[in-house]
Amino acid sequence: MFRLFTGIRIMYVLVTFFFMFISFLLQSTLLSRFTIGDITPNLLLITVSAVGLLLGRRFGMISGFIGGLIVDIFFGRILGLYALLYMLTGYINGVFRKVLFPGDFKLPLALIVGSDLAFCHACYILMFFLKGDFHYVFYLTKIILPEVIYTTIIAIFYFPLIKYVIDRIQYHEQKVEETVE
Repeated sequence: MFRLFTGIRIMYVLVTFFFMFISFLLQSTLLSRFTIGDITPNLLLITVSAVGLLLGRRFGMISGFIGGLIVDIFFGRILGLYALLYMLTGYINGVFRKVLFPGDFKLPLALIVGSDLAFCHACYILMFFLKGDFHYVFYLTKIILPEVIYTTIIAIFYFPLIKYVIDRIQYHEQKVEETVE
């Protein structure tokens, strides 16, 4: 049964959209001032990965689709490309929800790094390689690796914030269930 908008689940939806909005806003305004070689960290990817990992495939897919669609509308050249890529990122990270241990920081960081690498490579293939632009080494050294490093550094601080807020909601949800029983 589809229970996305029932009970306390609405809090997950609101928190997810809040972090997506803040991520998009920061990524497109403030962090564009703090670029390193014209590279900004992909906060939206961190958010989609975190939501997928912490809340599951469904939340990951929905948040990825909506976040990607927003990027497509404001910055994309092809409508739906980023929506598809972010949606796949959220889904794949959601698959790992069952193997996440509380307090484990290595798996989320590894998934964010892997997601960013896969995301950047998919963007390269779909936007440049298929058009005949075969400057892979340039793209790898000047765009992919710096973005992955920058995103990873930001994820060290940003992911725990998202996890803390979602953990607080889950704690509150457990308290509510205990009082009902």
